[in-house]
Amino acid sequence: MKKRKYFIAFVFVLLVFATMQAVNHVDQISKYVFPANVPSAPQVYTYMPDGLSYLSIGDDGKSIVKYDTKTGNKLEIVFDGEKSRENKLDRIDGFNLSADGSKMLIYRDKKMIYRRSFDAEYYVFEISRNILSRLSDNFERQQAPMFSPDSRMVAFVAENNIYIKKLDYKTEIAVTKDGKKNEIINGIPDWTYEEEFTTDISMTWSPDNMALCFIKYNEKDVKTYSFPLYKGTCNPNMNYEYYPGDFTYKYPVAGEANSKVSVYSYDVETRKLKYIPLAENIEYIPRIAYAYSPDRLIVTTLNRAQNRMEIFAVNPKSTLAKSIYVEESSSWITPETYETLKYYPDYFVINSDKSGYSHLYQYSYTGNQLRQITTGYYEVTDFYGIDALGNVYFQSTISGAINRVVSKIDKKNRIIHLSPETGVASAVFAPTMDYYLLNYSNVTTPPCYKIYNGKGKELRVIEDNASYANKYIAVPTKEFFTFDNSGITLNGYVIKPSNFNPSTKYPVIMSQYSGPGSQEVLNRWRIDWDCYFAQQGYIVVCVDGRGTGGRGKEFESIVYKRLGYYETIDQIAAANYIVSLPYVDANRIGIYGWSYGGYETLMAISDKKSPYAAAVAVAPVTDWRYYDTVYAERYMLTPKENEEGYNSSSPIKRAADVKCRLLLMSGTADDNVHVQNTIEYISELQSHGVLCDMLLFPNMNHSIYHCNSRALVYAKMLDYFNRNM
Repeated sequence: MKKRKYFIAFVFVLLVFATMQAVNHVDQISKYVFPANVPSAPQVYTYMPDGLSYLSIGDDGKSIVKYDTKTGNKLEIVFDGEKSRENKLDRIDGFNLSADGSKMLIYRDKKMIYRRSFDAEYYVFEISRNILSRLSDNFERQQAPMFSPDSRMVAFVAENNIYIKKLDYKTEIAVTKDGKKNEIINGIPDWTYEEEFTTDISMTWSPDNMALCFIKYNEKDVKTYSFPLYKGTCNPNMNYEYYPGDFTYKYPVAGEANSKVSVYSYDVETRKLKYIPLAENIEYIPRIAYAYSPDRLIVTTLNRAQNRMEIFAVNPKSTLAKSIYVEESSSWITPETYETLKYYPDYFVINSDKSGYSHLYQYSYTGNQLRQITTGYYEVTDFYGIDALGNVYFQSTISGAINRVVSKIDKKNRIIHLSPETGVASAVFAPTMDYYLLNYSNVTTPPCYKIYNGKGKELRVIEDNASYANKYIAVPTKEFFTFDNSGITLNGYVIKPSNFNPSTKYPVIMSQYSGPGSQEVLNRWRIDWDCYFAQQGYIVVCVDGRGTGGRGKEFESIVYKRLGYYETIDQIAAANYIVSLPYVDANRIGIYGWSYGGYETLMAISDKKSPYAAAVAVAPVTDWRYYDTVYAERYMLTPKENEEGYNSSSPIKRAADVKCRLLLMSGTADDNVHVQNTIEYISELQSHGVLCDMLLFPNMNHSIYHCNSRALVYAKMLDYFNRNM
C-alpha cells in the first residue's frame, strides 16, 4: 500500500514538473511570437496632396502632426484633441484625409467587426477653422466613411444603410432604407467578400461629386452560421457568466447560395436611386471605381467559378454598360488581377498572368491593349503606379522567387532596381510619386525603412530596428536550400540549433502553409516560434511545394480541383529529403501548420507514405465543404461539379489512416475556419478508434493571439513534440 502511495506521489510530482515546464515555455517563448516579435515600423503615412509633407498621429495619441517628407522635420500640429473647437478628444485611433487636404475624418473607440472592417465614433475636423464636429447626430457609430472629391460631403454606413452628410448644411440624408442585419447590406461587403476579396468598402463617389455608386448585398438566401460565446477570462463578458451567448452571421459554404449583388447609383441633387443592370452570368462584383470621368464607372465582375473576369465601363446616368475587358482562365483568375487595377485619365493598368507569369498590361477604355509593360519569366507581385514622366514602379520576383525587388521602368524601357536584388522590399509612394518609403529586409537584416526621392536618392532612415535585432542576437540564421522532387526543384529553408553539431542526430519539425499562391520561403527577416524551437534542440524545415506562389501560373494552378494532392506529395518528399541528411533522426520527424497549413498537416499524416511521428494542426480546414464559397470554389468548383475532388481532398475521409500522435488546436469563436472543422474531424477519428489530443481557446478567433494566447499555442506545441518524438 505504501509503495502505491509513493508511486502515485511520484507520478504527481512528474505531472507538476511537466506543467511547470510548459508554463516556463510560455514565458520564454513570448518574446518570439506575436505581438512581442513584431519589429518597429513607422506609422502609416498619410501624405498631403502635393506629397511634400505627411501626417501621422502624435506620440501623445491625441494629436495629428505634419512632417516634411524630405527632411522629416516636424512642421506643425494639425490637430490637437484638447484644443479643437466644439468637441474635444482625449484619444484617437486613426484618421482619413480628404482629397484636397482641407478636412479629416478622425475616429476613436475602434471596434473590429471581421478581419478588416470596423466601426467607430467618427468626427469631421476642418483644419483651417480648427472645428471638430460629430459626423452623425443620429448614429453614435459609423462604418466606412468616404469624403466626396470636393470634401463637402461624407458618405457613410450605419446599421447596413448608406447616409450622406452634407457638411456645408449639416444635413444628413438617407441614401438607402432597406438595410437590415443578416438580410440587406448597402455600401459595405458581406463577410465572404471582405475575407476573400480583401475589401471593406463598396462605395465610390463620382469625380464631379454628383453621384454615389454602391453595391447592394442581398444575403436573405444565405444560410446563417452560429457559434457560442462564453464568459471567458480574456476580456470576460459577464453577460455569459452562466448561460453562453452566440454570434450569428451569414456564411455561405461551398455550393450554397451567395449574396445576390447589384450596383446602384444615387443622384445627389434629385435624391433618386437608379439600378444598373449588368450581364446575366455575373456572380461576384469584387470592385467598383470611377475612372476619371462621371460617365465612367468601372465595374469588375466574376462568374461563380471565378475563371472568367469581365470589366464593364458604365454610364451611371444612362445605365449603359460596355464590356471593355474579358479574361478567361483554365483554372482561376488570380485575385491580384482585380485587386491591383489602377486607373488613369486615358487608360488602365491590369496585372494578369495570362502569359503564364503575372505581368502588367496597359489598356484603353475602349478595350484595346496599348502595350505589355513588363515581360519575362518572373512575377510582378505589386504595382505602385506610373509617374508624370511615364516611369512605371512595381515589385517583382525578377531575381528569384524567394526575393521581392522594387523596380522602375524608365521611358527608355530600362529596368532600374530601387532596392537590393536579394531580400524582400516593398514601397509606399507619395501621391505625386516624387517620394517613397522603402521597407527592406533579408534573413540577417531586420526591416529597415528609408525615405527616397523620385530619383532614387536616399534622404533619411526612418527606422533600422538595430536595437530590436539585438534582442535576438543569439537566434540561429535561416539557411536556404533547394532539392529535386521528380524533376521539379522546390525551395526550402532550414533553421538549425545554435550549437549545431553535424555528428548529432536531431529531431525535425516540418513547418508549412502550402495554400495556393502563398509563400513561406522568402529571403526576409522573421523572428517566430521556430527560432525558439531551434534553441530547444530542434531543426525546423519549411518547403514551399507545388501550388504556392512566385513561380508562375503552371506551378501554382497544378492543384486546381484537387487541393492537398500535390502539396502532400511535395511535403512528404521534403521530409524524405531531410531524413536523408546525416544529422537527422528519421524516427523523430514532426509536422505543423495553421489554417491551410493545418489542413495540409492532416492530409500529410493520413497519407500511406507518412513519415511523421507527431503532428500539430491549428485551426485546420478538414473538408472544403465546410469552407466559404469564394475560396473553396475558386480552387475546387462546387461540390456538385467536383464531388470526387472534394472527397479526395478531405482529411475527414482519410482520418482512419492517421498513425502518428496528433494535437489539434482551435479558437471557439473562429469566424473563418469554424471549430466545427475540428469537432467533426475528431468525431471521425473516434469512430475509427484513432486517438488524438485537443486544446480549445475560448472566444478566440482564427488568429488566437489575445492575452498572450499565441505563446500558449506554441508552448503547448513544443511540449507536445517533446513528449511524442
